[in-house]
Amino acid sequence: MTAPAFFAAMLDFVAAKPAGDDARAAAMMAILGRAAETSRTDGAITVANAELELAARAFAGFAALLQKQILPEAVAHGHTETEAQIRWSVDTAMDLVNTLLKAAAAQTREPVTVKLPAISPH
Repeated sequence: MTAPAFFAAMLDFVAAKPAGDDARAAAMMAILGRAAETSRTDGAITVANAELELAARAFAGFAALLQKQILPEAVAHGHTETEAQIRWSVDTAMDLVNTLLKAAAAQTREPVTVKLPAISPH
């Protein structure tokens, strides 16, 4: 599975989690769902200017979920390739957080597009 396809699958998994009645959580899940689609088709993620901070929170939550709940399962079962992909996904998500927050602080008026990096060999 390619890096963008794996990342998209993980985003889809998290975005499908029920947000309940929390409108902010639902908005973050929608952002992750859109990111899954664009990462799968373009290998990049574009975030609208008005959603930069909320998207940063969404990707931070995504990274935390992967790191705290999904990664330990891969490690425990000895799935080294999956472990590497999850670690890459966490690092990529945190790089996205950093990029989005920098753009929000700079008060850009343009959407931010980030191309997903290749998975580096471990």
